[in-house]
Amino acid sequence: MTVPTSSACAKVNGLEMYYETHGAAFGQGRPLVLLHGGALTVPLTFSAVLPTLAADRAVVAPELQGHGHTADTAREMTVPYLASDVVALLDELGIRQADFLGFSLGGLTALEIAVRHPERVGRLALAATMYTQDGVHDEVRVPDYGSSRLPSQDDFQEMADAYAVTAPHPEHFQDFLAKVSAAAHAPLPWTADDLRGLRVPTLLIVGDSDFVRVEHAAEMQQLMPEAQLAVLPATTHMTLMQRTSLLLPLLGEFFACRTGR
Repeated sequence: MTVPTSSACAKVNGLEMYYETHGAAFGQGRPLVLLHGGALTVPLTFSAVLPTLAADRAVVAPELQGHGHTADTAREMTVPYLASDVVALLDELGIRQADFLGFSLGGLTALEIAVRHPERVGRLALAATMYTQDGVHDEVRVPDYGSSRLPSQDDFQEMADAYAVTAPHPEHFQDFLAKVSAAAHAPLPWTADDLRGLRVPTLLIVGDSDFVRVEHAAEMQQLMPEAQLAVLPATTHMTLMQRTSLLLPLLGEFFACRTGR
């Protein structure tokens, strides 16, 4: 497990939002913000890549509403609310602009920040991220838990174990899962024109057996003026962020530019 340089909580939008910092001190180029997947935590999503990403730059990794150490509230869990929380956290930390790497629900959150607050985003990496709900395979929308595209029982147990250890109210796990599922399956707030208007350098990453259809990721790449697309072979949704031999060179090259766009 990756040990953070420090961890703290910030009061944002009625949340006590937990966040970790890793790597270099702020002020040495743009920091990198990591946004984890739904029902996951910072370590469950990023432990395989975080040491390399933080080797020579500042990394900020919050846990979103209801996830990990961040207690849930009575507020609905939506992508716009999650994005607003992250922007408020950056304000608290005095970060005007950052690079972003978001996975799944974290990718949706990062995309919302880029669309609504493009001045806050230097470079944007979206892993397993769609812009409309028809961008995922049918068995994910249903969902069909017999599909190999979906998390296995072992994956769900890992989520439950992490929640039991970190959550302020571990007895709420099933309610939490229902809330995350509702957030992930809700209509998404973007149009094709929103993507056409994005002038942020973007790296789209999907697995060839991911939740997100490869054709949909290719459509996003065509819509976004400064987007690249990487499709990782023999890769499911849950293994995507573990494919370090492929991911780390891609991310390292993409995020190498830290001062300009």
